[in-house]
Amino acid sequence: MNVLIVDDEPLARSRLRRLLAELPETTQAVVDEAADAAEAWALLRRLRVDVLLLDIQMPGQTGMDLARRLAGDPGVHHPAIVFVTAHEEHALDAFGVSAVDYLTKPVRRERLALAMGKATLWLRAQGAVASTPTGVETVYLTVQDRGALKRLPLADILYCRADTKYTTLRTLHQHYLVDTSLVDLEQRYAEHFVRIHRSALVAAQAIRSLERPASAVEGLALEQESASADADSGAWTLHLHGVPDTLPVSRRRVAAVQALMRTPPSPQK
Repeated sequence: MNVLIVDDEPLARSRLRRLLAELPETTQAVVDEAADAAEAWALLRRLRVDVLLLDIQMPGQTGMDLARRLAGDPGVHHPAIVFVTAHEEHALDAFGVSAVDYLTKPVRRERLALAMGKATLWLRAQGAVASTPTGVETVYLTVQDRGALKRLPLADILYCRADTKYTTLRTLHQHYLVDTSLVDLEQRYAEHFVRIHRSALVAAQAIRSLERPASAVEGLALEQESASADADSGAWTLHLHGVPDTLPVSRRRVAAVQALMRTPPSPQK
């Protein structure tokens, strides 16, 4: 993947370059830099750029001007555009020029990872990059472990649980705290996680059993329970393979979990 960072601030470009190097998805990316729209345009005409990390407020032409110029020139390869700016008020204009995402400074590593994931999906939809065959690519999340960065395989994560300002990732042997939201994790890894509660996601293969609450009445329709005021409370309990932890399952999610447990696992390749 070829990435072009366009920002008039050298420190901002340096930070983005460092964050890209930390992400498993872009650690091998070829990264170029430009300090303004004119320099960026010259590079875009000369190089094939896959993802454009584009500041908006710059001397001379703005990032928005550059994006519109790109859109109007069919002779230049069109990259996936991710705006990176300190000004939130430009978000609507950004998506008006078909940007795939809009990041505000200072950019968090996890948020940049999400944006790069969206860019990759956009490129695949355009036929610009080939999809990786299922079962070949190992997906990693970058987490902090005792002050050091660690690449954590997605397959090792049993569940994710909201914890005040952070999210807890649970593996067989350890807990990790990340500042990625459950919504982001659910959207990025929908094939791996299933939501069981407003505060929890679980890996499908980690589910061992679903325990019915003692207070449940035989024959009571789940639709009736879902309509009650406590429909998202954890009345049902999920047990996992390998760990003693139990997780609450909201009544409105029970049917989906039951259906998942009845579905035969996909054959290993």
